[in-house]
Amino acid sequence: MKFLKKMSPARYIALGFAIVILIGAIILYLPFTHNDGVDVKFMDALFTSTSAVCVTGLIVVDTADTFNVFGQTAVAILIHIGGLGVASVGVGFILLARKKVGFKDRILVKEALNLESLKGVVKLIKAVLIMTLSFEAVGAVLSFVVFSKDYPIVKAIGISLFHSVASFNNSGFDVLGGFRSLIPYQDNVLLNLTTSGLIIFGGLGFVVIKEVIHKHSFKKLSLHAKIVITMSVFLLVIGTLLLKATEDVSWLGAFFLSTSARTAGFTTYAFSEFTNAGLFVMIILMFIGASPGSTGGGIKTTTTFILIKSALSMSTHQNCSSFKRKIPNEVIVKAFLITFLATSLVCLNTFLISFIEPEYTFMQILFEVVSAFGTVGLSTGITPELSLLSEFIIILTMYVGRLGLLTIASLWTFRTMSNVNYSEESITIG
Repeated sequence: MKFLKKMSPARYIALGFAIVILIGAIILYLPFTHNDGVDVKFMDALFTSTSAVCVTGLIVVDTADTFNVFGQTAVAILIHIGGLGVASVGVGFILLARKKVGFKDRILVKEALNLESLKGVVKLIKAVLIMTLSFEAVGAVLSFVVFSKDYPIVKAIGISLFHSVASFNNSGFDVLGGFRSLIPYQDNVLLNLTTSGLIIFGGLGFVVIKEVIHKHSFKKLSLHAKIVITMSVFLLVIGTLLLKATEDVSWLGAFFLSTSARTAGFTTYAFSEFTNAGLFVMIILMFIGASPGSTGGGIKTTTTFILIKSALSMSTHQNCSSFKRKIPNEVIVKAFLITFLATSLVCLNTFLISFIEPEYTFMQILFEVVSAFGTVGLSTGITPELSLLSEFIIILTMYVGRLGLLTIASLWTFRTMSNVNYSEESITIG
């Protein structure tokens, strides 16, 4: 107990996610969550639980073909917990019980949602829960209009609810069966736009959504919100144009894939038929990911924006600024640190799996690793065929991608280092 009291918020969050993943794995391993005649290995249950809690969507066993209603409900609950965050869900239960939210709980939520201060944390959690349920309810109704044409009413309701939860939480799980994702609905405009809308709003971040709802004007938004919205629109447009140019897909398909690649994981086309150029575009989009404080992963839109702006400012010997606001140097350093750590992680894990699985191409493995790191869930189809060691590497990659690299890095900070100043000396760069 004394050890728990001394733990940093980052360690609480990391431990919380690990515990939820383990509990989820045990539940999904139990026979009563499986379809008749289906035997699930514990590693498969662990992989599924990790993918759900980390709102990824990579699967080694098909969700619909493997798990019954109880199992699919468990997966949906795990996705919800992972999307909202363990700390946010915990505070939500405290609020439902009408108990006071403690100072430590507020700190955990602040860390989990990447907030600048503790001000308004409880109000934000209430808003997050209301926004989540509202978006998912609207998404479920619109999805039901589509699925009710192909499935019995009760099953259509279940599929619609599951799909809406997975979409808003940027998790690429589906319960259509046969590892098909949304390929049968690649030309359905309503489902494509509904899913895209849920993914986009889920990937913006709860703080940004709250700002947009209350301020109504782009000029009145904070610098953070302006950058998030600008980068999100930019990446959606660029991604759509590049995918349309590199692959034989419709404009609707290109837009959907550009949206889904930003950490959602649904697809309306088989990536096994994509060119290397198209796969590379998807990899870049997956690596960038969604925005801070959202249900998505990746290095984040704001990090990418800072990298671009700081590179331009350094090349022109000007201050790094945007929307008439100067960007602090510590933010620039953090952006480069996150990108360096992310690149290192992706390179290391791609090398390891390439060594373990020589039968797959470099592009297939890189796609898989970046998809896991960005908590996306897209795959060229090799996930179910990976060895146990490769599966474990992907599990760790999803876990790190969901928690965030800075959170993981801070887990090894045991004490404050002395701040020693040394004399400065220049070195040659480039």
